[in-house]
Amino acid sequence: MTSELIGYDELDDAVARLQLGVQASDLHGSLCGFLAGGGRVGRQSLIETLHLDAELATPSAPDQAVLDRLVRQSGAELDDPELGFEPLLPADDRPLQERAEALVDWCRGFLGGFGLAGAEAHAKLSDEAQEILRDLGTIAASSFDFGDEGEDEDALIEVHEFVRMGAMLLFAECAGRNKPDSDTVH
Repeated sequence: MTSELIGYDELDDAVARLQLGVQASDLHGSLCGFLAGGGRVGRQSLIETLHLDAELATPSAPDQAVLDRLVRQSGAELDDPELGFEPLLPADDRPLQERAEALVDWCRGFLGGFGLAGAEAHAKLSDEAQEILRDLGTIAASSFDFGDEGEDEDALIEVHEFVRMGAMLLFAECAGRNKPDSDTVH
């Protein structure tokens, strides 16, 4: 990829300027869920594709460039054979509660985006994929009680890893099924 990867803070700044009414983690989760569900961002803007309400009618060129890069980056990361996908979340130096809430927002967004991609592929999901969706729903509905900082940090890392791997599995199962076979001649 020729352009620098988009980080959480850069996306968060663009979301604020666009006045999307969602958090950056929610937007990234929605996009990843949409892509994992087999959706494709075509000629419509990402904002239109995900049915987001933007206060600004037309994003500035730099903000549109961030959104376009985000679409390319997310698709490439989800499809990475090296399993390099990462949900865009606040950095590890941010407070634990902020990171945990962002992960919940990401999961809510993912489920919404996955639903937007359409029910056709979802009817054919494996038992494992259906279980991952149920677990993501549980995470999305969670609220946290914080106690021991070390234990809480470990638990968040574990949930983060589950979410990361679950998103890639769902992408492989749904979006991978929709990829044309380039070797096939009809």
